[in-house]
Amino acid sequence: MAYKNLQTKLPGHVHITDFNIATMLPVEMCLTTVAGTKPYMAPEMFNSRREAGYSFAVDWWSLGVTAYELLRGRRPYHIRSSTSSKEIAHMFETALVTYPSAWSQEMVSLLKKLLEPNPDQRFSHLSNIQNFPYMNDMNWDAVLQKRLIPGFIPNKGRLNCDPTFELEEMILESKPLHKKKKRLAKKEKMRKCDSSQMCLLQEHLESVQKEFIIFNREKVKKDFNKRQANQALEQTKDPQEEDGQNNNL
Repeated sequence: MAYKNLQTKLPGHVHITDFNIATMLPVEMCLTTVAGTKPYMAPEMFNSRREAGYSFAVDWWSLGVTAYELLRGRRPYHIRSSTSSKEIAHMFETALVTYPSAWSQEMVSLLKKLLEPNPDQRFSHLSNIQNFPYMNDMNWDAVLQKRLIPGFIPNKGRLNCDPTFELEEMILESKPLHKKKKRLAKKEKMRKCDSSQMCLLQEHLESVQKEFIIFNREKVKKDFNKRQANQALEQTKDPQEEDGQNNNL
């Protein structure tokens, strides 16, 4: 399920990344939750009778989809993130995967073993790949030790992928039980964090309100005009009137 996320950590050597929803699965254990990116999810994950569950063979299906996509430039099935699970299940039952005539029969045979709808008949071990006739001339020790010269070395000075493809991909996760504890812990942490932040913000607000001097521009303007009017009135008074007032006093 993580095979679609490929990056080159060493020049030309591919590394698998992004194990966000990956699960450590014992050989004898099966899962029933639905999690993954739809175009790369195996048929058994969309089976309406999921009580039987699925195992790590789904990863080898994802590898087959990725290999097909790298070779042909498109996926074997026209599945998008918006395609419903019912439509996908029907597609696996009716649609046929086409292979270009220019591809070698040995390579097509290997892809068909990876894209086998029946997980019991699908290649699901590294030894299956290593012992397959199409791969029998591969020096696997040299591969693991990264001694082979890659056929393609990406340019570090530019982006080596089309980011628009990432925008259309959505991870499907029906709240797996094995992640419930983590989700609850994260939710509680966020709640405490929000509560503490609100308290801190309230303290800052009260402090600002105490120190803040309210400035009323209209009131200041009104008081200024009133003082100007009083000064003008004082300056226009009749001096004889003032002397008469003084004599009366």
